[in-house]
Amino acid sequence: MSSIFQAEYYGEISIGTPPQNFTVIFDTGSSNLWVPSGLCSGQACKAHHRYNSSDSVTYQVDGGPFSIQYGTGSLAGILGIDLVTVEGIAVSNQQFGESMIEPGSTFVDANFDGILGLGYPTIAAGGATPVFDNMMAQNLVEKPIFSVYLNRNPDYSSGGELIFGGFDPSHFSGELHWVPVTKQGYWQILVDNIKVNGEVMFCSGGCQAIVDTGTSMLTGPTADITALQQALGASPLDEGTYAVECGSINVLPDLTFTINGAEFTLNPAAYMMEESGGLCARRFQGKDIPPPVGPLWILGDVFIGQFYSVFDRGNNRVGLAKAVP
Repeated sequence: MSSIFQAEYYGEISIGTPPQNFTVIFDTGSSNLWVPSGLCSGQACKAHHRYNSSDSVTYQVDGGPFSIQYGTGSLAGILGIDLVTVEGIAVSNQQFGESMIEPGSTFVDANFDGILGLGYPTIAAGGATPVFDNMMAQNLVEKPIFSVYLNRNPDYSSGGELIFGGFDPSHFSGELHWVPVTKQGYWQILVDNIKVNGEVMFCSGGCQAIVDTGTSMLTGPTADITALQQALGASPLDEGTYAVECGSINVLPDLTFTINGAEFTLNPAAYMMEESGGLCARRFQGKDIPPPVGPLWILGDVFIGQFYSVFDRGNNRVGLAKAVP
């Protein structure tokens, strides 16, 4: 996996025979695989690698429509079926989206071609079977789990590690702390409470959160995030972004998530990111997700970068442990 400014983590996959290579974000917050179609002539498609079904001898027509709305952009197209290879694992008869329409500017400047969703099948657009479900069904993984290590150390060339079928104990310390999935769709869990400097400030009665590799920030209901920013003593830089002078971050408080009885603490160095001019911005964002799906906190890469994450489909649980660089 590679990292660009610690905001997106992605890796390479191939589709078809002979293989056509694509860079994708591995996203636990969605469940579809899609890449730009060779039939798409939009600006975003032209700026990226495009899949040509006529060049693949293993391509099969599906033809069903699909459309996906992401937090920051939407797209639509048709489903195809082909051989998909991820980290040396060849998944046959994999449904994937051939994106025909990528409106807006969201995907034009993206460092990735497409997205590989690792969520549950219940949230897959077009009824497509997710890649990891096929890996399990085709007995391509040793165990029905995958694990994510995101490297937050900018001095290392590797952005992290994604393992299908297992996990790597060298990337975390102590034991994995297991948390049950509360709703199968996203990787959704219950947060008992959220503390600032040891005092419970949010979610005193518990709240729902999702562990989402496809979100770079840590997000929560706008009112809560605004209160959190104020409690942490930052001034607004622009809409939704708060900054402090980088030299003063060591006096900022810790932010602790209590999850299934265990505490997971983000120190200021974990939740701050240096901007220009000696200012450091917090990597929090207000995001109001309406019922019945929300409200949700999103534990994005800010959180996952500190805590090695194991996603266990066999037992419908998430394992968390302190990440080791």
